[in-house]
Amino acid sequence: MSMNRIFSSSDFFQPTDGEPLRSVVTESQEAVIVVWYIKPGQAIPAHIHPNGQDTWTILSGRGDYFLDQIGSTKPIALGDIVIAPRGAVHGVLNNGDQPLVFVSVVSPLEAGYQPVSVNEPLEDRLTLLP
Repeated sequence: MSMNRIFSSSDFFQPTDGEPLRSVVTESQEAVIVVWYIKPGQAIPAHIHPNGQDTWTILSGRGDYFLDQIGSTKPIALGDIVIAPRGAVHGVLNNGDQPLVFVSVVSPLEAGYQPVSVNEPLEDRLTLLP
């Protein structure tokens, strides 16, 4: 079986002025590999994967990472590996002045996706940015 096993993440970066784009690098039954390019002020809203885990490796930038439905956050930055186990609330707001770029590994393929609401609306956080 011949399958590409080496990818250049930079081939998948898709900066946009609207919502950040989920750029799929590859997928199999075991996992989906996604590259994200989040501009300053952009966000991935809080969500869960009810049937799997999401692991992020931060390649550049920084942001506020959502930890729960009450809106708690923790800073993440270049070099961090961030793990959201099955059903854990997560998402991120790029509150820095540089793009937040990371690779996400969602496992398994059928992890699912479900948006969740946090007590402090994301729109309120975005209006606080300079």
